[in-house]
Amino acid sequence: MGSEMVMVDDIPFPAEITTTKPLPLIGSGITDIEIHFLQIKHNAIGVYLDGSIVELLGNWKGKNGTELVEDDGFFDALVSAQVEKFIRVVVIKEIKGAQFGLQIESAVRDRLASCDKYEDEEEEELEKIVEFFQTPYFKKGSVITFHFPASSQTAEITYALEGKDEVKMKVENANVVEMIQKWYLGGCRAVSPSTVQSLAEKLGTILASA
Repeated sequence: MGSEMVMVDDIPFPAEITTTKPLPLIGSGITDIEIHFLQIKHNAIGVYLDGSIVELLGNWKGKNGTELVEDDGFFDALVSAQVEKFIRVVVIKEIKGAQFGLQIESAVRDRLASCDKYEDEEEEELEKIVEFFQTPYFKKGSVITFHFPASSQTAEITYALEGKDEVKMKVENANVVEMIQKWYLGGCRAVSPSTVQSLAEKLGTILASA
């Protein structure tokens, strides 16, 4: 990882990460909830994308971030683009892994059900994800990552706890992989509006200069 860091709500994120190639940080934000007029921040999110994604989003050249953030078609194209994507989630408010896993399960299942793609195979894959997150306890600063290779309909989920080796699992159901991406990158129904806004603005700027 490069030495340059970008602060996302006081959480440092590398300006780029290297998987099979260097991927720049394109969007960032937080997940939060308001309770009794208090903003409770849960996670900071960084989205890293292969720069070649710009070539696949040419239909939106000339639109600014304000226009793009309202365009579900743009985010559908972003999700379906066959380029490498990497999402880094850093915990702000500590949470049991089991709770985090259930959040993913619920969000993905709802999206699958709404487009009639929730079958036994998808249910089994979601059960594996829930099981994967069953035991860890994520303190502040814990890191969870989602890696989506360019030419594959799979994903690798990783988490790292302080002082321990990374723990990994592979998600091999293409429909589940798609909906995990939509949860983080999917426009108006995404988990983090601030991340979606950031992606729209940065990609709009990049497209304008492409």
